[in-house]
Amino acid sequence: MAMMMKVVAVAAAIAVMAVAVAPGAEAALSCNYVIQSLFPCVRWVQGGGVGGPPGQCCSGIQTLYRAAATTPDRQTVCGCLKNLAGSYGSFVGIAAGLPSKCGVRIPYKISPSIDCSKIK
Repeated sequence: MAMMMKVVAVAAAIAVMAVAVAPGAEAALSCNYVIQSLFPCVRWVQGGGVGGPPGQCCSGIQTLYRAAATTPDRQTVCGCLKNLAGSYGSFVGIAAGLPSKCGVRIPYKISPSIDCSKIK
């Protein structure tokens, strides 16, 4: 159970970084979707981020980036993941580098103290 919580926390930290910025309307994404999208990144992050992230990890980040098409989506994803990432902050530093390693640019710094209401 503890390992699963760590896996979820790592996925959460990664997902916070992957949320894209684009105009929108109503939230359609769930935390389960986010975790499933980023699950391929978990072992890489837990392993210390050595080498490049796996292709499936980057594919998940890019998919999540495109799926978070509305402000409510991005804020919802941020909020559910912020809570998990705050509990397992030791992975945030490694996970924060994933978007750029996967060719995704996000316009904010990833941290457990991010104010998700400011994400547009």
